[in-house]
Amino acid sequence: MQPEHLIFGGGAVESRLQPFVAVCMIIAILLILILPRNKAIVAFLLTFFTIPLAQVIVLGSLHFPVLRILMLACLARMALSSASSGNKLPGGFTAVDRVVVLWTISLLIVLSLQWMELPAFVKFVADFIDALGGYLVLRFLVPDTETVRRTLKVLALICVIQGVCMVSEQFTHQNVFASLGMNQPALRDGHIRSEGTLGTLYGGTFAGVLMPMFLWLWNEGKSRMWACAGVVGATAMVFSSHASTSWLAYAAGVGGLCFWPLRNRMRLLRVGIVATLVGLHLVMHGPVWSLIEKIDLTGGSSSYHRYMLVDNCIRHFSDWWLLGYKNYGDWGFDMWDLCNQFVAVALTGGLISLVLFIMIYSRSFAAIGKARKLVEGDRAKEWLLWCLGSTLFANVVASFGINYMVQLEIALFALLACISVATLEVIQSVAPALETIEQKQFSSARSATGNYLPIRELR
Repeated sequence: MQPEHLIFGGGAVESRLQPFVAVCMIIAILLILILPRNKAIVAFLLTFFTIPLAQVIVLGSLHFPVLRILMLACLARMALSSASSGNKLPGGFTAVDRVVVLWTISLLIVLSLQWMELPAFVKFVADFIDALGGYLVLRFLVPDTETVRRTLKVLALICVIQGVCMVSEQFTHQNVFASLGMNQPALRDGHIRSEGTLGTLYGGTFAGVLMPMFLWLWNEGKSRMWACAGVVGATAMVFSSHASTSWLAYAAGVGGLCFWPLRNRMRLLRVGIVATLVGLHLVMHGPVWSLIEKIDLTGGSSSYHRYMLVDNCIRHFSDWWLLGYKNYGDWGFDMWDLCNQFVAVALTGGLISLVLFIMIYSRSFAAIGKARKLVEGDRAKEWLLWCLGSTLFANVVASFGINYMVQLEIALFALLACISVATLEVIQSVAPALETIEQKQFSSARSATGNYLPIRELR
């Protein structure tokens, strides 16, 4: 059965806010409201990823974690800025934006219908605000490529802070953030699993997926010091977490960069991967997803549990496809622990939410691929897009070993915001050339036919 303390997210029964954290929160809110739009991202991210989720203000039955308060402050800044100066999301509402909005709305509707209880609905509304609000905030605060660099620099600083603290846990066996509500480091198979402010799996995954972007910073001249700091800090976080999911995310990101020489043959590579998986499924004694069971990089991974999650999800498709399923804990031992983002989305939001979540990745990869083809030959721009794609791929791999809580969601949304900006700037940079070509085609077609031919017919 699912532990009672996890129903509706649990939560503190009274406020828990350290004075130092309260001061940091107030300063961060002031900076978010005062700083220019492209610099407010620093205050938001730095505070968001260094204050534990356990720091919360409780008003009646409503919980306001410091992280949610920061997000509400950003939403207020976004609303005020849009009302006064008309500042909107860079590039307008994109295909990825629409899918994210639909995904968050579908989760809210399906979960509410699934539980049909007021306490559950209150929690789901809060989760909806965290998810959709967090995404809109990141899209608003990252308006250009320069802000992408600034975002990566602050993420590098976060990794350094967290890395130092997590490495210290390996020697002291004490978490410096324990007084703020974080757990002490756990011991598994003789190895210390450091926690930091994000937790073992979440902290290691947060750092592991960022490696490609820190390596991109290395090519940005004056940003090399930040690149080195990010690489060292992220590596320290990943290996001190001593978790297979973190290590796989790290390897997936770096491995994605290694395919750079094959960037013009990715379609053939994708077909080859699909054919290989189908072939393995036909010849293996078990299903192809049983390969998950064999992945154990640390010697103490719960890979069998992750395999059983996927297996049970597939075998019980009829239980969850319409409105999700809340009794998944009855499927077997520890099945309440949804340490797989795809399974978690399926069981909480049903098939429509799962499809929309997968579409977030597919639309993002498609945008990167199209933009890279438009700038083919410009190695600097191609490399940025390739690093973004490798980071996105690392998130896909990580999703098979962990469910994304609010802090990892925000990290993913920051990546999606960077992808939106990078692909938009590519389109804007090639638009004049495309317009010139289009005009030439129009003139040629009109001369040949003597008739007016709409431009859309030439596309």
